Amino acid sequence: MSPDPNLAAKERFLKIYANLPINVREEIIYVVLPEKRPITWNVAYLEVRNNTSLGEDILKKLEELKII
Repeated sequence: MSPDPNLAAKERFLKIYANLPINVREEIIYVVLPEKRPITWNVAYLEVRNNTSLGEDILKKLEELKII
């Protein structure tokens, strides 16, 4: 079985999320285009934790932006 390429990104995300102050978790970190849907740390956490396709997109974008 090959390792999941998103696992390292997911682990980094969860580690960063766990160390965020609670009020910061409501801040927008990403906007999904073309719908212009804002994603907060809390929404990103739910998507990443549930292994959704949006969660994968969020992880990729956060890596590109060097946030995680």
